[in-house]
Amino acid sequence: MADLQEELNATAEAGALDPPLAPPEPGPDLDPGPDLGPDLDVVLEPQPGRCADPAERARALLAAHPVADGYSGLPWALRQLAWYDFETGDSVLESDVPRLRGGRVGAQFWSVHVPEGQAAGDADRPVGATLDQIDLVKQVVAAHPEALRLARNASEAADAHHCGRIATLIGPARGSAIGDSLGTLRMLHSLGLCVVTLSGTSWAGPGGLTPFGEEVVREMNRLGVLADLSGAAEVTARRVIAVSKAPVVFMRSGARALNDHPANLSDDMLAAVGAAKGLCLVPLTAERTGSSVREVADHLDHVRRIAGPECVGISGTYDTYEAHPQGLPDPSGYPRLVAELIGRGWPEADLALLTWGNVQRALRGADFTARATRQLRPASTATRDRLDG
Repeated sequence: MADLQEELNATAEAGALDPPLAPPEPGPDLDPGPDLGPDLDVVLEPQPGRCADPAERARALLAAHPVADGYSGLPWALRQLAWYDFETGDSVLESDVPRLRGGRVGAQFWSVHVPEGQAAGDADRPVGATLDQIDLVKQVVAAHPEALRLARNASEAADAHHCGRIATLIGPARGSAIGDSLGTLRMLHSLGLCVVTLSGTSWAGPGGLTPFGEEVVREMNRLGVLADLSGAAEVTARRVIAVSKAPVVFMRSGARALNDHPANLSDDMLAAVGAAKGLCLVPLTAERTGSSVREVADHLDHVRRIAGPECVGISGTYDTYEAHPQGLPDPSGYPRLVAELIGRGWPEADLALLTWGNVQRALRGADFTARATRQLRPASTATRDRLDG
């Protein structure tokens, strides 16, 4: 194990900040973005040689550093519709191609969660329901090749953007989707799954991570699958951070100091995330982070201050049936949020990390760890019955 740790301590090399992305190749016309208007209510000191208008500066920054959106509920939302128009716009959905392009979204994680409290039949067969949603993601991407492209890692996400496409990453899936089987985890990964939420399982519950749970984390490291700890008990999250050699992510967590929601993180936990170079993706939901752009920005400020600018990102959490802050009803509002942060004095380097760089670093870290780990250990044959008794 000491050899493994020494081998993997070079993850900082894999986490170097990406250079600014080149503008996408000519392709489908890009929406210029929403008219942010005078309601931004932000003030920015003029800088020599630069436009003082935060709205224009936000659009310019997002052209080079697009949004890597950490959570979309589109697979489940689309599954409920008999018909939809994803290409030209559909009022039934919160996301579609025009609004994603208007918000300068460059990559998006499409959740294959089965929502809690919905479709009890699906909840009783999590593996099959997850496979159904992965299949749907692939069908939607294949039907919109001029707008979307599947991606499994940081390089493929960047390539998709360079080609004028929105990188679509599959995940997170619920931990129950692997059915207590590492073989099922490997098969889901072979289909493109790149994030698994550990909470809500018998091996990563309120009491902590069991021996089988630790083996799940090690196998995820070997495969390059990111561990999502949103909603996990703090004792479980801390143990996963200790066991994992790859960055861990909280796909939908704000700051508990500002909003005492159970999925939000305490300052101690945020500090631990920062020390481990993990990633906290702040959700744009009224319940978790507030009902206004300013309140969401407060959470981003807080996470950046406690965990560090390299450990904070954004989860739109659109198409999940959750209410969103006023001014951020759909992905086209991302420039408005970035303009608010510009008005608060965020430097361009930190904004570039927030929108694109930090997610890329986490994906690169997972891939680097996987390549190193596969040289040192074979696929695990452990079972829950054998390890947890």
